[in-house]
Amino acid sequence: MRWQRHPHHGNSDREFRERDRDPRPEGTMTEAEYLQGLARDLKPVVVHLRSGEVFRGAIEYYDQRFIRLTRQREPNLFIFKHDIKYIYEE
Repeated sequence: MRWQRHPHHGNSDREFRERDRDPRPEGTMTEAEYLQGLARDLKPVVVHLRSGEVFRGAIEYYDQRFIRLTRQREPNLFIFKHDIKYIYEE
């Protein structure tokens, strides 16, 4: 019997391999490690949102959907990750 591609799978082998890989940060655990280090050390960070807003503080908590940004003399924020453009340490 000869090997045959599944009839509903029209992609080439290369496209199939690329689709199966999970390049998202959650899939490689690099995002979790980075946020864990920031939260553990309470390092000051700057968070840029897709809307253009910028917030400064320390990441106190994070999960798959959001981060909690603790700020001095201002209310703490829960920010959804899908709203974050990028984060960097101050």
